[in-house]
Amino acid sequence: MAMSVNVSSSSSSGIINSGFSRSGASSEPKVSQIGSLRLFDRVHVAPVSLNLSGKRSSSVKPLNAEPKTKDSMIPLAATMVAEIAEEVEVVEIAELAKKLENASPLEIMDKALEKYGKDIAIAFSGAEDVALIEYAHLTGRPFRVFSLDTGRLNPETYRFFDAVEKHYGIRIEYMFPDSVEVQGLVRSKGLFSFYEDGHQECCRVRKVRPLRRALKGLKAWITGQRKDQSPGTRSEIPVVQVDPVFEGLDGGVGSLVKWNPVANVEGNDVWNFLRTMDVPVNTLHAAGYISIGCEPCTKAVLPGQHEREGRWWWEDAKAKECGLHKGNVKENTADANVNGESKSAVADIFKSENLVTLSRQGIENLMKLENRKEPWIVVLYAPWCPFCQAMEASYDELADKLAGSGIKVAKFRADGDQKDFAKQELQLGSFPTILVFPKNSSRPIKYPSEKRDVDSLTSFLNLVR
Repeated sequence: MAMSVNVSSSSSSGIINSGFSRSGASSEPKVSQIGSLRLFDRVHVAPVSLNLSGKRSSSVKPLNAEPKTKDSMIPLAATMVAEIAEEVEVVEIAELAKKLENASPLEIMDKALEKYGKDIAIAFSGAEDVALIEYAHLTGRPFRVFSLDTGRLNPETYRFFDAVEKHYGIRIEYMFPDSVEVQGLVRSKGLFSFYEDGHQECCRVRKVRPLRRALKGLKAWITGQRKDQSPGTRSEIPVVQVDPVFEGLDGGVGSLVKWNPVANVEGNDVWNFLRTMDVPVNTLHAAGYISIGCEPCTKAVLPGQHEREGRWWWEDAKAKECGLHKGNVKENTADANVNGESKSAVADIFKSENLVTLSRQGIENLMKLENRKEPWIVVLYAPWCPFCQAMEASYDELADKLAGSGIKVAKFRADGDQKDFAKQELQLGSFPTILVFPKNSSRPIKYPSEKRDVDSLTSFLNLVR
């Protein structure tokens, strides 16, 4: 892969006073920060005691000092050495993560670039993770940036890539999907199959496999994951970890390290940093887009909605990972475990005294009534779903507001054993789904909007009840 770098001769001790200046309107690379490919023209900083070079024999004692007479023992011994080394490596990474837990993103970035040099790269999606490039720039160290061009990004994102390259004087290393795979997918299933059977297959072809190729040439990579981005999948990510999914340059489990410098930073703080440093940003952000991916699978979110609601909005909240960070999703064969937490142990939500809790039999009886005495509004929910949790206050307020009005407000837990029933009989697409059962109609009407505030729900009720 070609490498684009931004070189400074200053040491890490000069990070804060790096002496650079630029105008926000300027797109010219700064000469003081750009040089030739002199990767090691740096003041040496003593590294953390961490060996990820692939030469693992120094981490463990020899299994036996005596030579083996049987050739069959040689691969066995080598396997045992490798397994022990991997275990030691995982422990060392965990210790490093603990040491850097309270470090600033700049400190974490500096340590990552210092340790891995040309064998580490920043994964850039074309969103607010441009902050990673700014942090790397501030360290004064050379750095690489790569991005996945799926072929279906927004035009604004492509223009943003160009602006970032000019602003930092770098060349982004673009990775593309295999054209034969894309052709096969589109010819067999059409351009928008993900709306029908989920986004995983398309993401696997257009994103995951190109990423795997990129990472095979690295020993570590840097991501913009934050704990507050997706409560269902990212709430426990450390600042550095052994990548649980992908392999790196040396091959095998544990051969790739994943750095998450902004893991502990909140979204608002990232944006304050970008504004302070006058960093170019994707113009889609000004249009209400927070989390940005491919054009067909990304939309703007409303005030008060979580940023991940703009991604794959037709699917369950827990499925909102494209596969690049699949290790965040902890699976259980019985589908009774979400992120390591038993669903049965998750506290229930929607607790207003004026709200009716429906059982399976209760909602089946409600469906059978053709002439109801009063209209009903029912939310199909899962208590572990962050988007259901986000609307809890407004739905409880709605129940209190409509108490005694002749409109029943209810909830039905539709995950687990009830999910298939809810999909087949209750129009469940993703959580939460809101249904209105009119007074003189047996068929429920599905609430079509993602505006789940009290006023929006009340207006819909008045139109259809």
